[in-house]
Amino acid sequence: MSIKTKIAAAALAALTITASVASTTSSAEAKPLGWGWGVGAGIATAAIVGTAIAASNDPYYYGYHRCGWVAQYDAFGHYLGRVRTCY
Repeated sequence: MSIKTKIAAAALAALTITASVASTTSSAEAKPLGWGWGVGAGIATAAIVGTAIAASNDPYYYGYHRCGWVAQYDAFGHYLGRVRTCY
């Protein structure tokens, strides 16, 4: 069997399967999904919890977080500029 015959047989099989699926499907009916309120409540809860977590953290200038500008050099000791680092 040549390659052209194999491709034609595969195409005919795919066309037959597609036609049989299309003929057995029912008409589409629009109806509510039922889980829209759950998704909305989840997003709202995530926003509230995320805001509470963000508000409870101390700013960078309190506690252990300290930020400042530090000179940056390449491997040969040439000055490249300053970068902000927090430690």
